[in-house]
Amino acid sequence: MIIPTRIWEYVITAIVIIIAPGPSVLFIVARAIAWGRKTAVFTAVGSVSATFILSVLVALGLGPILQRSDLAYAPVQWGGGAYLIYLGIDAIRHRKIHAADITAKKSAHPTAMKSMRDGFWVGILNPKTLVFYAAVLPQFIDRDRGSVTTQLLFLGALFAIMALISDSSWALLAGTARKWLATDLGRLVVLRATGGVVMITLGALVVIAAIRHTLG
Repeated sequence: MIIPTRIWEYVITAIVIIIAPGPSVLFIVARAIAWGRKTAVFTAVGSVSATFILSVLVALGLGPILQRSDLAYAPVQWGGGAYLIYLGIDAIRHRKIHAADITAKKSAHPTAMKSMRDGFWVGILNPKTLVFYAAVLPQFIDRDRGSVTTQLLFLGALFAIMALISDSSWALLAGTARKWLATDLGRLVVLRATGGVVMITLGALVVIAAIRHTLG
């Protein structure tokens, strides 16, 4: 059986990090404001494709290590938690700059393929997702239930499905409310700051879990 025993805890944690307005969400919102829902949805598809590829790479890289030793995972957990906190602080510090960039970047209307390609590059370079896969996701595996790599692949695929639903929802909502969002930078600033707070909180929880694991 490849489904870990803590699957519902994982789902809740994944939902929290997915809905937090990070680089990918803000990019999708920017596309919705500039060109509408269709372009934003295609951008979301590209971003989630990158998210799934990252999950596969992490699973293949960390799976064999975690299968042998929990101690080998400790440095990744500590570093990942600290980096999430850093990303959250950076998001809050530069929230106004990030919000201004959203409304400033406009060019010719992109095709569906270009939208997916642009979304893919934003997704593949999104540090929030990579850190989540490397530092958070392995906490929910259960070595008594078979291959760790297979479990990581399963959890990564589940994350990608939830991300597609969430990002597409952001695209549709932002496309519908594009005038409301574009006319007030303050709303975008709040979005970015909220994402920062969520990342700091998640990073702190990862560090606490690492401390407990080390002391235990």
